[in-house]
Amino acid sequence: MLDIAAACLVVTALLAYVNARFVKLPSAIGVMVIALTLSLGLVALEMVGFGSRLLAYEESFVRSIDFSDVLMQGMLSLLLFAGALHVDLSELKAYRWQIGAMALVGTALSALLVGGAVWYALPWLGVQLPLVYCLLFGALISPTDPIAVMGILKSAGAPRHLESVIAGESLFNDGVGVVLFALLLGMLASGEAPTLEGALSMLAREAIGGVLFGLALGYLTYRLLKSVDQYQVEVLLTLAAVMGGYALAQHLHVSGPLAMVVAGLMIGNHGRALAMSDTTRRYVDLFWELLDEMLNAVLFVLIGLEAVLIPFSPALLIGGGVAIAVTLAARATTAGLPAAVFRERLRLPRGSAWVLTWGGLRGGISVALALSLPLGPQREIVLALTYCVVVFSILVQGLSIGWLVRRVVRTPQAP
Repeated sequence: MLDIAAACLVVTALLAYVNARFVKLPSAIGVMVIALTLSLGLVALEMVGFGSRLLAYEESFVRSIDFSDVLMQGMLSLLLFAGALHVDLSELKAYRWQIGAMALVGTALSALLVGGAVWYALPWLGVQLPLVYCLLFGALISPTDPIAVMGILKSAGAPRHLESVIAGESLFNDGVGVVLFALLLGMLASGEAPTLEGALSMLAREAIGGVLFGLALGYLTYRLLKSVDQYQVEVLLTLAAVMGGYALAQHLHVSGPLAMVVAGLMIGNHGRALAMSDTTRRYVDLFWELLDEMLNAVLFVLIGLEAVLIPFSPALLIGGGVAIAVTLAARATTAGLPAAVFRERLRLPRGSAWVLTWGGLRGGISVALALSLPLGPQREIVLALTYCVVVFSILVQGLSIGWLVRRVVRTPQAP
């Protein structure tokens, strides 16, 4: 484990240096572009009879990393807390109904639209995928990834309240997507469709339980922070709250991601304002910003390196293009269309519909969920489709969202 962690950090640091020195793309996107280019380059060399040993070494290295476990059980809690720590709770409250509708109704509807469209389209390409796997793909690809969204929106230049809506939605909708994914995965394992009562019970336990646990964790941490004035101890308390809180949430069978978001919002707003000195506030911010940047870089490098394990074929590449189109269409239907029709009532600036549609980025969480599926040919198809959507989302949408904001957003309106 130590060798793997050391190798990941060394590779990430070297690619980050190359990006900062020569490529000069946004940090997370830059390291992913370089890692993806290296991976595809080795695949191309192996196809013409060169570099087979290097490719085999990279495949062995990537296989030694349980991407799903590393992200879902390791990085996710830290990244979600770090992201929520700097979200303005007052702006989040101002748009709570919009964010809630997009996170809950929008994610569920998008999962159905994507799953149904993929199930209909794939047979035309000669790819057979059972309906339950299509719905699983819809559930894992519909939530916008808070890690990708918040990492890239920082440099997009969107109006602050529009950024708050997109970031707030991304922080909460992954919890909904994970619950839908778990329900469908349970149906696949048991062979029986979940009852409405069982689905609602699971949603209540995971989502509502996660929020309540996050409130309790955030309040306890806030009280501890308020009772001491030593920045080393206070930084350590925030780190302990995240690591220990996420582990405890798993044992309580409540949503750890939602708990970390709620705790991060509490500590980032009430904790920073009422329980920290200026010195502590500065060190807490610096610590979590640095940790966020480093983990984001590692995550995006791993996404790029995963390319060597994706079983692509011409039909699946075309299927990936279809999945990209379907995912964007579903996003436009569930987020862009309501924003365009009810823009004034939702108190959003002109052009918000385009930004909400194009800014719905997918990232590592979708790949991790796809990798958690049972081994088999269906898993390989879902993984290939997922990887196509994620790479397009980060590289194409992520690199162009700033340009889109500057072109279409007009006369921002504060709530």
